[in-house]
Amino acid sequence: MWLAPPWLPCLAVLQVLPTHDDILAARDRVSEAIVRTPMLRFEHAGRDLWLKAEVLQRTGSFKLRGALNFIAALDPKVRERGVVAFSSGNHAQGVAAAAAEFGIPATIVMPADAPAIKIRNTKRSGAKVVPYDRVDGDREAIAASIAAETGAIVIPPYDHPLTIAGQGVLGLEVLEDLAAAGVDSASVVVPASGGGLAAGMALVAEGSRPPIDVMVAEPKAYDDHRRSLAAGERIRVEPGELSICDASLQPIPGEITFEVNRNRLAGAVVATDEEVLVAMKYAFEEAKLVVEPGGALALAAILAGRVPGNGSVVAVLSGGNVDPIIMARALGIPASE
Repeated sequence: MWLAPPWLPCLAVLQVLPTHDDILAARDRVSEAIVRTPMLRFEHAGRDLWLKAEVLQRTGSFKLRGALNFIAALDPKVRERGVVAFSSGNHAQGVAAAAAEFGIPATIVMPADAPAIKIRNTKRSGAKVVPYDRVDGDREAIAASIAAETGAIVIPPYDHPLTIAGQGVLGLEVLEDLAAAGVDSASVVVPASGGGLAAGMALVAEGSRPPIDVMVAEPKAYDDHRRSLAAGERIRVEPGELSICDASLQPIPGEITFEVNRNRLAGAVVATDEEVLVAMKYAFEEAKLVVEPGGALALAAILAGRVPGNGSVVAVLSGGNVDPIIMARALGIPASE
């Protein structure tokens, strides 16, 4: 894969799309540093329901995969200058942990109202956290300024071939586990924000055996993928309401991710906040897993009956870094006085 010159502060290259071979290369880079998370089998509404428990990944989300692949692919002399990222939490934790793995400095631009657990875990990995106002601040501009001042490399949360390829390693695991279980075909539903995990999964699904269809799930108020796929071009939504799915509040698909996804995804489905809370409770009670709101979107859409078909269906539980107050709400535990 061609990479931009190392002196560029960000390596995003819109002309170069990731390939299946890039995902295989990513697996070689990251396999020793990640957890191969399990696939758990259940039954729901007469169909086999598989839960890809990425909540059990190091840092509690799939984002570590892309961050590790990105940093591992850097020239060592470029890498030692450090990295910068902007994120509401899961990418932040992934980059912080990946940077610690390589012993390099990391600065993370995070919204001031990000869940405290995500901020705390990011700092615990040794990263410097720079807060910004989610409404009025420009996180990308802040990250670019830090990169220009320090010479660090910006790691995009989703819109880069290396990030997408790293996330795609999860797709390889899903496909291999389905094949090992003798599943003939399946639908795989992936929570979406910028679309990086979906793009990695879609590349893995192309020509796969067993054949799988990939769909994305997103908050009802942030259905930019659904609108964009229908229009055939990237559509920005202007939500009239917020959502508890803090990891999925991106108003428009990424440029690279949409180019990958536009002709490969089987569709997009949405879930309401209340449906997400139901899914979080289901995961806790049935699978004994703690899932954050954004990470429960795929399961929420499946439980709500929005994923067509009656065959095997996979819900990727993409993250488990949930605010305790939200988790208590999902479980019906009254807030303390």
